[in-house]
This record gives sequence, C-alpha cells and structure tokens, in this order.
Amino acid sequence: MRSQRLLSMLLLLQIRQRMTARELADELGVSERTVLRDVLALAEADIPVFAEQGRHGGIVLLPGSRLDVNRLTPPEVDALRLLGLDPSQAAQLGIDTATTQRKLATRGAPATAAIPLSELVMIDNRAWFASEVVGADPAGLAKDLQSGVRLRISYRRSAQRRPTTITVDPYGILARAGRWYLVADHRDQPRLLALERLTRWKVLDEPRRLRPDVDLASVSRELMDDLERGGNSVVITALLDSDRLDLARRILGTRLRTVEPVDDQRVRITMGYDRLEAVRQLLQFAEHLMITDPPEAATRLTELALLTAAQYQGPSRTTFPTAAGDADRRPDQPERPDSDRRLRVRPSQPR
Repeated sequence: MRSQRLLSMLLLLQIRQRMTARELADELGVSERTVLRDVLALAEADIPVFAEQGRHGGIVLLPGSRLDVNRLTPPEVDALRLLGLDPSQAAQLGIDTATTQRKLATRGAPATAAIPLSELVMIDNRAWFASEVVGADPAGLAKDLQSGVRLRISYRRSAQRRPTTITVDPYGILARAGRWYLVADHRDQPRLLALERLTRWKVLDEPRRLRPDVDLASVSRELMDDLERGGNSVVITALLDSDRLDLARRILGTRLRTVEPVDDQRVRITMGYDRLEAVRQLLQFAEHLMITDPPEAATRLTELALLTAAQYQGPSRTTFPTAAGDADRRPDQPERPDSDRRLRVRPSQPR
C-alpha cells in the first residue's frame, strides 16, 4: 500500500537524513520515478521532505524532524511494543522503557479493535535458571562504542585463568539468550566476546577499521551460524530411551540432527560435534543413552564415566547406590537387586 511505503520512506530518511532516489528505490522495491512521486506527495502534505539537485544531492528530511507516533497505525504501534529487548535487557542499557510505553499508550486504539498482541505476548530473553551475570557494563560499553573508535580490551577466553589484552575493531553489542556479547574484529577476523569475561576496556584515539560491506547484523549472523553449524566434523550415533527425547532436544539443540524410532522404548539419534571431546555432554543422560558409533566416542564416554565414578569411590565405598535412578524406572521394569545397584557402563554394541 502507498501509505505504508510513504511511512517506510519517512522512517528511512529519519534514520539516514539523506538518501539518493536510487537507494530509496532499492530499499522500498519501487522505481526511482515512484520515489520522486512519493516525495512530491509528502511535500504537498507539509512534511519537510525535498529533493536536492547536483552531484551530492538526494532526498532530504530536514534535520530535527521526527516521526509522530500518531501517524502510526495500531498494528505498527503494537509491533513497536513487541520488538526489541525485554525490560531487563533495556534496563542494563539504561533505557527507560516505562516512559516509552506510556508515550505509545497515548496513541490509543480503535474501540472496535481486537485485543492487541502486546497484551497477549510477553518477551523475556533471560535463560532458564540463569544467575546474575557480572562483567562489563553493557550501557557504558555501548556509550563508548558510539564514538566509532577502536578498543583495547582485557578478555579472558573460556577455560583460561587470566585475561589477555587485545585491540579490537567493534561493530557493536549483541544480546542473545540472556547474555551480552561484543561483536568485533581482531586482526581482521570476527569475534564474539562474552561481556561476562571482558574485565576492562580502554577507548583508543583511532577510528575503528571495519571490513567493507559488513555491519553488526551481518557479522553477528555469520558468527552465530558458524557456531551452530560447526558441529559437523564428528557425527555420533546413539540409542536413547524414548522418554528422554524431549530432554535431548532441550539439551542438544541444533546438535541433534536426526531421530529415528527403533521400538516402543528407544529411538536412534545422531548428533554433530566439532570435536570428539564434546562427547562429555552426553554424561548427563546416564543409563538412558548408549553410543553405538563411532567406537572411539563410546570409549571416551566410558573413560569419562569411570573418572567421574572414581571421584566418589573411597576406601569403604566400592559400590555406587542408584536409588535416585530407580525413580526413573518404567512401570514394567522390576526393581534392581541390591547387588546390581552400582555404576554400570554399557558396551558400545547395540542391544
């Protein structure tokens, strides 16, 4: 619809102030002639938009002009309420969401309108059972990033005891699953740096040096896609109790590649990892999962299980009670005799 296109044009100009007719046409999916007709229509409606001639000309929105929320349709106001950060993340950035919501509320809605989606949908990006994360302050870092300069940061990589000092060219910060990350290039390579392990930063008197034709959104997507698709070098096949499949989907996420029913009680699953050592993640499935391929993965999981058991073995303790595990027995399974109440490592051959 033309009204929606005119609104989109205003929003684009409000963000960029000046754009060429070609740029607007590409963004809006119309011809340059249509863009010029729309500019004329906006000018006739007393909106301060005009076309400048010359080599450096373009479509210009007068500085200081702002989009009035009264020009937004009810669905657009609803979308503004739903998009973006949840209140907790916004507070970490120093954003007053309460004031914003009050301003949007003044827009109102038609008396005959259905219940707004913003009243039926709640957004909370925090991870389940997540503790309060300490580390770099997102609001302070975001403020320094607005200057468009390089940073010297002290960053501790996972499993390292002490931080390392490096110089980075930042694109911005990313909020994902209740965590904040600095997205930056280090030596022309993209990095995803957890703010909880970023101990300090210093603003340098040098403009950031970003790679051409990329931005925060594209680099973030590249890093996240690489992380989730990275688990392809080691493919593990296992038999899993069917009543643990929902748990497997929650824990494994995109690492769970295929699920194939075997019988009423088991499924065959395949998982992708970036290295064999990652098989330790499967320890939490205990006796409910058995690796069938590759043999070296089954061997490594056996070693890890024995090492775990050794942590609890003392001079007067040679068996390992599994009474808690009996609570997970299926009704058709008999209770294990006391002589069998000990850690059992299954062989790698399928049952």
